[in-house]
Amino acid sequence: MSNENIFREIDEELRTDRMRALWRRFAPFVIGGAVAIVALVAINEGWSWYTNSQSAAASEELYAAYDAAEAGNLDAAISQLDALAADGSGGYPVLAAFRKAALLAEQGDTAGAVAAYDSLANTQSNPRLRELALLLAANLLVDTGSLADVEARIGTLATEDSQMRRVAGELLGLAQYKAGQFAAAEESFEAVLNDPLAQAGIRNRMAYYLAQMLSEGVVAEPAPEPAADNADDAALDGEPAAEPAAE
Repeated sequence: MSNENIFREIDEELRTDRMRALWRRFAPFVIGGAVAIVALVAINEGWSWYTNSQSAAASEELYAAYDAAEAGNLDAAISQLDALAADGSGGYPVLAAFRKAALLAEQGDTAGAVAAYDSLANTQSNPRLRELALLLAANLLVDTGSLADVEARIGTLATEDSQMRRVAGELLGLAQYKAGQFAAAEESFEAVLNDPLAQAGIRNRMAYYLAQMLSEGVVAEPAPEPAADNADDAALDGEPAAEPAAE
């Protein structure tokens, strides 16, 4: 193996390590937001269906599975969630499927979790739940999959007309960074940073990503805007340009 190939492989490994460190630092914010959405959906669905006597049993099964998971009995929790997903009523089967996918990810079964989220995305009639499943799958694939894997799931969500464009843009930018497509990653991060509806937290993360890329030298510092010369300024102000001094 030539020295050039060795140095290239070392550079790729270092870049991957930096990306992983960067992602691990901010992953809790992205994952926390996604979990909060799932929790809100669970509370809303759980309460509305709990008030219906026909769904009381399904509600109890769901919370029993949650309790088992919190106690560390993940196998029992997954078994209960499978039963609820198969036989539950109302919105509980969907909530059970989301929770099962999350538990698979916690166990380190990333492939199983991604498959579960993909299945949810392919069977959901509710567009918001479908988008959530795609985002959660892409979130796992940022660190374990390829750029093509991430793009296949959230490429259509990172567009200007998508309500999920900010989270999707962040995940897509991280996947592009990992793949060494730095110009594309910079564009994705800047699109989120410049989104007028982006909140302070996500703006700060985008600024950090861009600063990190700049410090690594993988993107160029923006060139300063050229200053207008005196003659142009004078013309804009309606004043004649100053005459040169006589020698």
